[in-house]
Amino acid sequence: MLTVLVADKIAEAGVAILDKTPGVSYEVKHGISPAELAECIGRYDGILIRSAVKITRETLATPGNLMAVARAGVGVDNIDLDAATAAGVLVLNTPDANTISTAEHTLAMMLSMYRCLPDAHAHVRSGKWDRAGYKGQQLCGQTLGIIGLGRIGQAVALRALAFGMTVVAYDPFVKQSTSLNGEVTMTGDLDELLSRVDCVTIHAMLTEETRHMIGKPQLSMMKKGARLVNCARGPLIDENALADALNSGHLGGAAIDVYENEPPSGSPLLDAKNIVLAPHLAASTDQAQQQAGVDAVESLLAYLLRGEIRSAVNVTGMPRAMPPRARAFVDLSSRMGTILSPWCASGVEHVRVTVYSEALSEFAGTFASQLVASVLSPHLQERVNLVNAKEHVRQRGIRVDHVSHSLTPNQMETVHVSVETGSQKHEIEGTVWGDGRPRILSIDGYRMELVPAGAMALIYNDDTPGVIGLVGNTLGDAGINIADMVLGRRGGRALMVLKLDEPMSQEVRDTLDSLAPVQAIRRLELPPLASRNVDA
Repeated sequence: MLTVLVADKIAEAGVAILDKTPGVSYEVKHGISPAELAECIGRYDGILIRSAVKITRETLATPGNLMAVARAGVGVDNIDLDAATAAGVLVLNTPDANTISTAEHTLAMMLSMYRCLPDAHAHVRSGKWDRAGYKGQQLCGQTLGIIGLGRIGQAVALRALAFGMTVVAYDPFVKQSTSLNGEVTMTGDLDELLSRVDCVTIHAMLTEETRHMIGKPQLSMMKKGARLVNCARGPLIDENALADALNSGHLGGAAIDVYENEPPSGSPLLDAKNIVLAPHLAASTDQAQQQAGVDAVESLLAYLLRGEIRSAVNVTGMPRAMPPRARAFVDLSSRMGTILSPWCASGVEHVRVTVYSEALSEFAGTFASQLVASVLSPHLQERVNLVNAKEHVRQRGIRVDHVSHSLTPNQMETVHVSVETGSQKHEIEGTVWGDGRPRILSIDGYRMELVPAGAMALIYNDDTPGVIGLVGNTLGDAGINIADMVLGRRGGRALMVLKLDEPMSQEVRDTLDSLAPVQAIRRLELPPLASRNVDA
C-alpha cells in the first residue's frame, strides 16, 4: 500500500483521485510544522504541497520511503532541489495548469495599464467624473515584444494577435525565424526586441542567468513611452531601475504582478508613477487551482504506481513529456541494467548506450541514466534512480556515453549497451515489441529472445552434451521449477538463461557452480511486467 501525505490544501478534485485509486492511502496534515514534517516524511511514499510547506535539506535528512514531492503550481522556490536530488526524491510541478489563467491575466494587466483602469476606478469611487483625465490607448496597432515563447508566451501571443497587435518574440531556444504559423516574428537578439516594441511582457524562467535580465541598460534601450508587463517572476526585473525609468518618464507605464520579495514591503515600485500593481494573481482562478491540484495528484500517482515521470523539475535532460513507447524503452533499460549489475560489484569505469532509432534518439540520455541507476543500485547503500544517477556518475568518475543511429532498412529499434569494469567488458542488446513487452536479443554476443522478468539465472558453461540435464536435475532436486529457458552458443561455450518459478538460493547456486562444465553463474530477480500497448 502506497501512502501519500497531503501537506497543503489542494483542490478537492485532486483529493477525489486519491480516494478512488486502489492501493493508495493518504493522510491530510495542513499546517504541519517543519520539525514534525522532518520527523514523519520518511513514512510516506509521496507528498503533495503548494507554496506554504517548505521542503528543506533538514526535512530530507532522513528521506526513508519518500520517492516524490508534487507541487500543485509552477514555482518550486519552497523546495531544496539539490537536497531532493541527492536523496533521490523526484520533484514534480504542474506547469500547464495555469497557462490560460496567466495568459488572460497578462492581457488584463496590459489592458488596465493602457486604459488607466485602476486610477479611473478610484476616481469614480471618490465621487468624481473627469473623463478627459483618463484617456488611454488601444492595443490594436501596438507592437508587443514577448520574452520567452514557451507555453504561456505562446498563449499570450495568440491573444495579443486577436487584439490586432504585432508580435515579436525573443527566446534563445527557438531557432526559427517565425513562430505560430508565421504570425510571430522571432529575433535572436534581446536588445533588438527591446528597442523596436511598444510593450514588453516577460515569460522567462528564473535562473541565475535571467535574474535582473531587465535592468537599467535594458530599460534604457526601450523606446520613450514604451511599457512593461511582468506576470512571471519578480527577480527577472531590477525594481530600482524600473522605478527610476517610470519616475523619469522614460517608460510610459508598467503592470506588475510579481515582485523580488513578496509581499513587496519597501519596494520602490509601490510609489512609482504610471504603474498597475496586483498581488501575484496570475494563477488565482478557480479553474487554474483545480487543474493544478488534479495535475499534481495525477503526476505523483503516475510515478509512484507506474514509474512514469511527468513534468519533473530535478531530472536533468529528461523530456517533459515522454510517449508510451519511449517509457517502455526506459523500462527495458532498467531491466538490462539489472542483468548487467552482478558483474559490476568491483566498480564501473565506462558505460556506453547506443540507440538505433531516430524516433527515440532524444531519449538516449534518459535510457543511459536509468541503466546506470539499475547497474549501481544493488552495490550502494544510497538510493540511486533517475533523479540522482548523473550525480552518482559524476562523484565516482564513471564515463557514460550515449549515441543514436538511424535505422537501416529492415532493422528494428534496439538499444545496445556495453559496460566496462576494468578487467571485463559485458554487452547486452534489447528491444520492445509491438505488444509492449521488452525482449533481450543478446548477452555478451549470445543471440536469444528472452522476456526479462521474474527470477532468473545466467549460466555460462562448456558447450558439451549433458549440461542441460545436470542443471535441470540440480534444480529439480531443490524443488525449483524451470518456467522457460533460452540457450545461446558460440565458440565451444554456451550461455543458458533460465526463468525460474522462485529465486535460486545460495546453496543451489553453489551446487551448480561446482559442476565441472559450469564456468560462471549469475542470479537475478527482475520486476514483473506491466501490461501495456506501446504502438502509439
